[in-house]
Amino acid sequence: MSVLVTGGSGFIGRHVVQKLVERGFKVRVFDLVKPFIEIPFFKGDIRDYDRIKEAVSGSDYVVHLAAIVSVVEAMEKPYDTVEINVIGTFNVAEACRRNGTEKLIYASSVAVYGEPRYLPIDEEHPLNPTNVYGATKLSGEAIIAGYHGNYGLKYTSLRFFNVYGPYMKSGPYSGVILSFLNRIKKGMPLKIEGDGKQTRDFVYVDDVAESILKSIESEEVGPFNIGTGRELSIIELANLLFKITGKETGLSFTDPRPGDIRRSRADISKARSWLRWVPKFSIEDGLRLTAEWFLETYDHR
Repeated sequence: MSVLVTGGSGFIGRHVVQKLVERGFKVRVFDLVKPFIEIPFFKGDIRDYDRIKEAVSGSDYVVHLAAIVSVVEAMEKPYDTVEINVIGTFNVAEACRRNGTEKLIYASSVAVYGEPRYLPIDEEHPLNPTNVYGATKLSGEAIIAGYHGNYGLKYTSLRFFNVYGPYMKSGPYSGVILSFLNRIKKGMPLKIEGDGKQTRDFVYVDDVAESILKSIESEEVGPFNIGTGRELSIIELANLLFKITGKETGLSFTDPRPGDIRRSRADISKARSWLRWVPKFSIEDGLRLTAEWFLETYDHR
């Protein structure tokens, strides 16, 4: 079977591509930069419909990861975010329809829920995004669901919680784990916005990649939460990283980030039951693997 992965050269994409290749799929990548291994590659922008249509042609399955994925970047670049995350997703769905693609797997986000009204968050939780990023991810879900209703396109929307692991990208929009590891390496105090008691559900990238493969194998349609079901506060995260790295560089506190979600924890029972997916990596094991990769190989030049 042939699988096209949009954004296949990115953080989650490279883990997905590796698993697909290892399991015998014919894999192609659509991205702005070449993938890490020699496989068929379509260089292009997700906003270019003709180019994405060419890449989708002949694909049995499409895994759509290409997006602006940072809440901060989306806030600073709302026009680009809508073009890439919404129009880009429409382009992929339309190309799948015209190609007769068997199934589209879409990378959505916990951000579609907004501030939780209850925990753990299940898929029936009200959808009320509180930022541009979440709004575009929810729009993408709606477009794909519409293509299922109108044209019978099978799909799975995977609502990723806080994904981390090797090959996370550095830069001004880095997540908290990469930021913490960077500061530990430099011997600097870890910068915490607010009181540090806000919680997140951190899920290891290998488990996330496995959820995508389970979605390809499954006939199930609809949204699924992909997390661990465990809350971890930012202070707890910092202390775990101090323990794992053997370096305690201290903490510094700043004003809370406006609009920051206070608590987050996934209910993953639907994914367990319907996709037969279960996360295998504990937060301790995942952070250890991530820290080893970062501290040994990351280039800060």
